[in-house]
Amino acid sequence: MYPKKTHWTSEITPELHGKEVVVAGWVWELRDIGKVKFLLLRDREGFVQVTLKAGRTPDHVFKAFADLGREDVVVVRGVVEASRIAKRGVEVFPLDIWVLNKAKPLPLDVWSESADLPTRLRWRSVDLKRPRNLAVFSLASRILREIREALYGERFVEVFTPKIIVTSTEGGAELFPVLYFERVAYLSQSPQLYKEQLTASLERVFEIGPAYRAEKHNTDFHLNEFISVDAEAAFMNYNDIVDLLERIVKRVVAAVAEEEKRLAEVGIRPVATEVQEVPRVDYDDAVDRLRQLGYDVKWGDDLTVEMQKALMKFYGPIYFIVNFPASLRPFYTKRRGGDKSESYDLIINGIEIASGATRIHKRDELEEEMRRRGLDPRLFESHLAVFDYGMPPHAGFGLGFNRLVTALLNLDNVRHATLYPRDRYRVEP
Repeated sequence: MYPKKTHWTSEITPELHGKEVVVAGWVWELRDIGKVKFLLLRDREGFVQVTLKAGRTPDHVFKAFADLGREDVVVVRGVVEASRIAKRGVEVFPLDIWVLNKAKPLPLDVWSESADLPTRLRWRSVDLKRPRNLAVFSLASRILREIREALYGERFVEVFTPKIIVTSTEGGAELFPVLYFERVAYLSQSPQLYKEQLTASLERVFEIGPAYRAEKHNTDFHLNEFISVDAEAAFMNYNDIVDLLERIVKRVVAAVAEEEKRLAEVGIRPVATEVQEVPRVDYDDAVDRLRQLGYDVKWGDDLTVEMQKALMKFYGPIYFIVNFPASLRPFYTKRRGGDKSESYDLIINGIEIASGATRIHKRDELEEEMRRRGLDPRLFESHLAVFDYGMPPHAGFGLGFNRLVTALLNLDNVRHATLYPRDRYRVEP
């Protein structure tokens, strides 16, 4: 039997000098310089140096060291000592060691960045051992917690809506069909219609869960399965939601800043570690700026990632674009007069991270907008019926979580921020 782990590597500090601890993890590196040997042990939180010295370390520990290999799973009981020599200012002198599992040679090199992305994704569970990945996904969990706590703090209720549906959420055809007993159903693109309906009862709701889009993209920023953060609030308009998103962004950026040292150690430099105020740029002004920069863009055109990155010259790495042409937005978006709409996008590092709007809350206006888009209101009757029984004014957002992590950490591909990516050509592992 082996003892229970008492400390993560991040908790082994000089302040524990003289204390006995138990650490557990994987052998990252082995060094043998005669009478002194070093084992660098890795766990999710980082590394700790285990130092073996002749005359101090028990013989059976020396014997065990001789049989160790990289990525063997070990438990070490030892005494902590502060050190001026050890890289992290602390080391553990082992009293005992247990080898729980031996590792075969790895199918790719996790000690460098030499493997290409397809190879890394093919061996994803092994690739996730990299310190860089451990930092990314540990921080992703922290970011998700900050978002969730921010929404709870604004009195939102967390909900879970169906992921098997019978019609398109957004009126498009980009759906994955599934055989649902004797009929065909589809994987949900978004909880949009459900969360709107829920504002008539729970008022403020949010959901964090998977969404599916059968788009034949093959870009650095598109996935066919992704984690979406969706929120909807009664008695709010798009300005209120932009205010809410700004508060969330500030909170998340502050959390990222707290991990700046660990990120720097793995070569990651966040796009921002402080946010004072997020600019709100009218779509018309964005188009004018792009024309000044030489882009051939017309009013009514959607903006590309390249264009959004170009706008960072004027507005910084984080900004909103507001008041889009209605033709660029989904059918449930409220118009603000003419061809403009009460809508917005949140742009971080040139990538659209979140979008939303004030929604149409009156049935006749919603049906009219559907017909204008060539949609048949009869196909949405189960949704439209809810508008007959007291639908409040409401607004909300949908945020791509994987994109958020990608943009904030300045990663070059959304797959680096996704544990097991699903794209047009990848459905395993």
